[in-house]
Amino acid sequence: MRSKLLVPLLAALPAVALLAQSSAPPPPADEKPEDFVIRVETDVVNVLATVRDKKGNLVTSLTKDDFEIYEDGEPQEVRYFTTNTDLPLTIGLLVDTSVSQERLLYEERSAGFAFYDAVIRKAKDLAFLMSFDVDIELLQDLTSSKNLLHDGLEQLRIQGGGGGITPGPVPQSGKPVGTAMYDAIYLAADEVLKPQVGRKAIVLITDGNDYGSHYSLDEALAASHKSDVVIYSVRYFDREFYFRSGGFGTGGGGSLKKLAQETGGSVHEVSRKHTLKEILDEINAELRSQYSIGYSPKRDLSQEGFRKLQVRVKPKGYDVQAREGYYPSAVR
Repeated sequence: MRSKLLVPLLAALPAVALLAQSSAPPPPADEKPEDFVIRVETDVVNVLATVRDKKGNLVTSLTKDDFEIYEDGEPQEVRYFTTNTDLPLTIGLLVDTSVSQERLLYEERSAGFAFYDAVIRKAKDLAFLMSFDVDIELLQDLTSSKNLLHDGLEQLRIQGGGGGITPGPVPQSGKPVGTAMYDAIYLAADEVLKPQVGRKAIVLITDGNDYGSHYSLDEALAASHKSDVVIYSVRYFDREFYFRSGGFGTGGGGSLKKLAQETGGSVHEVSRKHTLKEILDEINAELRSQYSIGYSPKRDLSQEGFRKLQVRVKPKGYDVQAREGYYPSAVR
């Protein structure tokens, strides 16, 4: 994000004061009106980081001096630092509604109710809901209304066939698909979240299988990086469904891990011992326990190309979760 700071050096004087000074000697010939204002343009890369101890507990007591950040291996000076316990958040819940999720939809809807109730804390927090299967549908656009988000969850429906373009504000390819997960991530990042400012995140609930998306995994990742979006992946699949289908499609964990790891999020898997509601509660806790680290890159941002990032903490025994890079165009 580019911040433009204007620092006035001389306040406007009342008319009487100006008249009283009319007899004063004229200013030097080289003094120009623009000399009264200093214009400073600063390019700042913001990185969100989550820190855990060896037991997996969230750590929220670190200070600016505890962090080190590297861009393409070169150390950078941390200039801005804050904890994000209560900073505004814009978040999207993306729910897989393909046929493989039919037996799971009730729990997804129920857990979604509780998640929205917990994550929306103030009017500045915004959320949206998107479903994806053979189509992509924006069931609820950005809002801080929990009632509207609940209404959107009630509209979740399983889609088992078809294809084509779904009417609405989210553009989509007309190519027939099965489970357009990568398309949903791309469109959520590029169309919904990119224009927003501040912290942005996607919570993705799916079995992780993508069939026939127009966009690739790498393109979905690039869109997320360019929109400064953190992805939290929740793998939830119906073992009985895939058992009946001969085990086909039980993969998907690798793509979900890549999406989360490279954007600074986390990956989870629903099980009997780890319910979807518990996982969403954990994600909410992560969102409220982040550090925001800002620095001005030493290398000119006019040089394009993906830049790798590494965030470290000086005290030993901590694990850091942060995005692995950024595109200069997302900062300028």
